[in-house]
Amino acid sequence: MNSPLGQRVLVLNRLWQAVNICSARRALSLLFTGNAQVVYNDSTGDFHTFDFGEWADFSEIEPDEDSIATVSFRMRVPRVILLLSYDRFPKQEVKFTRHNIFERDHNTCQYCGKTFDRRELNLDHVIPRQRGGPTTWENIVCSCIPCNTRKRNRTPKEAGMHLRCEPRKPKWRPFIQVSFGVKTHESWKHFIDVAYWNVELGQDKD
Repeated sequence: MNSPLGQRVLVLNRLWQAVNICSARRALSLLFTGNAQVVYNDSTGDFHTFDFGEWADFSEIEPDEDSIATVSFRMRVPRVILLLSYDRFPKQEVKFTRHNIFERDHNTCQYCGKTFDRRELNLDHVIPRQRGGPTTWENIVCSCIPCNTRKRNRTPKEAGMHLRCEPRKPKWRPFIQVSFGVKTHESWKHFIDVAYWNVELGQDKD
């Protein structure tokens, strides 16, 4: 079972926009130093904010099974925290990784249009490396083994094949570093649209 200190906490900027996820350990550190407050959604749907001392008092009045024991008291694990001085979205690039290319292309061969298990997909250089093709977002696509074998060291035009979509670098979105299947806490739903959370890379439209 995961340690309470390792549980995920949603981070809001001071405009109440979701900008990140951190561990409970980090959340409590921000709370203790006065850089954040806990956001709590009560049974009536109202939101309340607590500083460190107020959250400690509330934890005694309303105990929870997910609590962290200190020498003198137990404190509930916060689910959402509000940063008190941060009003921007973090600037971050989408990492150029095999995982993110699969996410962008939806595990779909960009030549035949069929979806495969990732173990049955290759990464293909649209313009072959032997022809000077770079290893970039704009020149790498998912390809199934049969299509990859058919294309060989040719361009799609030379092989009589067509790309389903022009490969592009995905736009960055909040939570890009978080696994798309991560389970969200009930109290997060007000701040994160579930459909937006689960959408994969590359589905943004210009």
